[in-house]
Amino acid sequence: LVDNAIRYGDTLTMISFSFQISDKGLSIICQDDGAGIEPKAKERIFERGVGRNTGMGLFLTREILAITGITIQENGEEGKGARFEITVPAGSWRVAGR
Repeated sequence: LVDNAIRYGDTLTMISFSFQISDKGLSIICQDDGAGIEPKAKERIFERGVGRNTGMGLFLTREILAITGITIQENGEEGKGARFEITVPAGSWRVAGR
């Protein structure tokens, strides 16, 4: 995600990571302030062969995460940056020492 942000974020000045815990699970958020992703492109960014390079990065990311029940989605706004949210389902993780 960081590589894609740097490679394709023409106006990028910031990449941030955060997390949220909810009833659904743990959400890890990778957000940047680049140009964002066009709405029509969002439908296809996780498909094999889609992209300016090999088109395998986001496809493989989604496939590998899906094997473990983890999901990834892009919900940023065009013109305001990309925002990827990785959701680890509740009950499939724990905090060390607890």
